[in-house]
Amino acid sequence: MRLLLLGCTGFVGRELVPLLLTRGHQLVVVSRQSHPLAGLEHPDLRRIQADPAQAASWQEPALIAAVAEAEGVVNLAGEPIAEKRWSEEQRRRLIDSRLGSTTRLVEALQAHPRPGRVLVSGSAVGYYGSSEEARFSESSPAAPDLLGQLCRDWEAAADQAPADCRVVKLRIGIVLGPDGGALGKMLPVFRAGLGGPIGSGRQWMSWIQRSDLCALIATALETPAYEGVYNAVAPEAVRMDRFATALGRVLKRPSLLPVPAPVLQLMLGDGAAVVLEGQQVVSERLESQGFTFRYPDLDSALAAATSPAVH
Repeated sequence: MRLLLLGCTGFVGRELVPLLLTRGHQLVVVSRQSHPLAGLEHPDLRRIQADPAQAASWQEPALIAAVAEAEGVVNLAGEPIAEKRWSEEQRRRLIDSRLGSTTRLVEALQAHPRPGRVLVSGSAVGYYGSSEEARFSESSPAAPDLLGQLCRDWEAAADQAPADCRVVKLRIGIVLGPDGGALGKMLPVFRAGLGGPIGSGRQWMSWIQRSDLCALIATALETPAYEGVYNAVAPEAVRMDRFATALGRVLKRPSLLPVPAPVLQLMLGDGAAVVLEGQQVVSERLESQGFTFRYPDLDSALAAATSPAVH
């Protein structure tokens, strides 16, 4: 399949792109970086330097041709949610990097229709807001807060794809891998023996191992039965205190020193809410679809994510 990839040169893309190549797909990767995925060379991999959030990028001949040829599209473009304080400028980046990219991508797909095309578009479990008690499935409504409304609008933009384009929207949980995301930030602290639960420890963590997320994206591209919204989370959501205990056990380090909420709030401002508040999310649709997780439980997922032999 000829695939166009947006937002796939970071933490998830480092594993997703090689996986799609091994499955025989031809890839065009769009990135603002001049040399995305450095060191990865393959005859079926092409790169286009462009910012998909900018309208001018979609007038470039190379990108127009890539859209016209694409049989499938993966759109994971978006500014990281919890890495910076939410200033007004950062809030605007969070919104524009998702809505701008997706809106302009969909306009390009409409201008260059291709019957039978598939769009796999990212979203996040932040769609549901936070709760220590509620349990959310794909049919649960969007929260009225910033992230809930952003995810709702992000998904609505993807739904404007042409009628003959199959749209799959993945509400992605916390992705576990050693070289990025929340776990990547926690590993040095835990390996030093200074780790522990963040905040109250009672907040839920709905997670997915990166290998399973990449396999899900590939499956959604290749399987016509996949359509609509899926919660991209493993079957076993856990509370933060259990997550910290499991991580300490896998690393054979103590995990007793909690990170006080005010410390995180001082560092990240509003962005701290993503870590301090959580949601228990289940994927009823993946279960009914018969998707098989390679890492369905937390211990095996953490062992894989912290092993140098597993990517």
